[in-house]
Amino acid sequence: MSTRPLGIGIVGAGFIARFHVRSWEGIRGSDIVAVASRTQDKAEALGAYAEELGVGVDVTAYADIAALVRDPRVDAVWVLTPNDTRVQVVRAVCDEVVSGRATLIGIAVEKPLGRNLREAKAVAAAVREAGLLHGYLENQVYAPRLTRTRDLVWARGAAPSGSPYLARCIEEHSGPHSQWFWDSEAQGGGALNDLMCHSVEAGRFLLTPPGVDPDDWLTPVSVTATIASLRWGREVYASKLERDYPGIQDYRRTPSEDYASATFRFVNGDGEPVVVEATTSWGYIGAGMRLSFELLGPEYSMAAHSLKGDAELFLSRDLDQERGEDMLEKQNAEQGLMPVIANEPAAYGYVAENTAITRMFAAGRQPLESLDSGVAVTELLMAAYYAAETETVVKWPVDLDDYIPAVAKREWHPRAESAIGAEVAHV
Repeated sequence: MSTRPLGIGIVGAGFIARFHVRSWEGIRGSDIVAVASRTQDKAEALGAYAEELGVGVDVTAYADIAALVRDPRVDAVWVLTPNDTRVQVVRAVCDEVVSGRATLIGIAVEKPLGRNLREAKAVAAAVREAGLLHGYLENQVYAPRLTRTRDLVWARGAAPSGSPYLARCIEEHSGPHSQWFWDSEAQGGGALNDLMCHSVEAGRFLLTPPGVDPDDWLTPVSVTATIASLRWGREVYASKLERDYPGIQDYRRTPSEDYASATFRFVNGDGEPVVVEATTSWGYIGAGMRLSFELLGPEYSMAAHSLKGDAELFLSRDLDQERGEDMLEKQNAEQGLMPVIANEPAAYGYVAENTAITRMFAAGRQPLESLDSGVAVTELLMAAYYAAETETVVKWPVDLDDYIPAVAKREWHPRAESAIGAEVAHV
C-alpha cells in the first residue's frame, strides 16, 4: 500500500482557489501537485503561491485540463472555475478517466454545482459515469462554529427535548470580487445563486442529526421567496460597476438581484414540520462579510456570528491606510474598531472541508457532503427563484429541469416594473 501523500490537482486560479490553497497549511496527508487555468501565467502564479506556503510540491502549471488530469501525480481534482464553465470542466476531467487516459480517485466541485438544475444534474451524471468518489465543496457545513454547536445541540438539547425546528442563516457582504460574478448569465443569477447556496445548506445541516444525510432527513414541502435590486441598480452604483468592470450588463435595466430572502418548509425524519429561513445580500456595508446562524428547538437555541471575530483592532483616523482585506474578507474599511479573524480558511470551514474530503478519498470512501447534496441545493435555489419570479408558493414535487431564472436570462427588469407600478398607483 502506497504511503505517499494524496496528489491534488486544482483547476481554476482565481480568488476561491487561493483560499483553498491557504487552507492546505492546516492539512496533512495530501499535497498540491498541479494547477490548471485558462491563463498559463495564473496557473504558474498559484502554483508558486502553493510552494511558497509549503503546501505544494514541484507544482506543475497547465493551460490544458486534460494534461493536468493525465499527470500521474494527480490523484484527485478540485474544480474551482466560474459557474458557466462548470459542466464543460467536469466533463473534460471525467472524459479522461472514462477513456482510460487517466486514473483518478475522486473529484471535488465548488459551490454551486451549476447555474440551474439541468447543469447540476449534468455535473453529477458525468462524475457517476466516471465512477469517481465526489465531494461538494460547501465550506459552511464544515465551519467549526457550526459543527461544534450542532453536535452540542443534538446531544444536549435535541436528545432529551426533541429535534430542532427553525434554522435562520444570513450571509451578506458588499459585492463579489470578480467580474463574472456580476454577469447574471455567467453566474446564473445574483446574490441568491451566489450566497443562498451556502445559507440553505447550512440550514439543512443544522436541522439534521450528525452523521445523517440531509436528503434522507428532510423532505421539501414548499418555498416562498423575494428577490430585489436595492443598491447596485441605483444610478451611482450602476455607474461604478460600469467603471470597475467594463462590458458588464447595465444594472439600471437588467440587474442581478442583490437581495434575496426565502423560507423553505420541510418535514423532518421525526415527521415534524421544520423551516429554514435564508437571507442573502450584496448590499451590506460593514466591517466585512457577515455570516449569522441561529437554530431553535423545543428547549434550546444556538447562535453564531462571524463578525465577533477572534480579536478587535483599533486604528485611529490619523493613520493613513491602504485598502486591503488583511483583517477579514470583504472588509469595507481599514480603520476604526475592526474585528480580526486570525485564520479565515479555518474559521470559514475550508481547512476542515478539505481535510475531510482528502481523507475520505485516500481511504476510498464517499464523503457525506456529495454532489447529490449539490443537486438538492440547486433544486431548492431554482424553486426559490421561481417562487420569487411568479410571486407564488412553490410546492413539492416540482419539475424544474428546464427552468432558467429570468435574472439569468437578463429578462428581469425590477426597476422598470416598479416605475410602472408607481405610475399606476399615482393614477
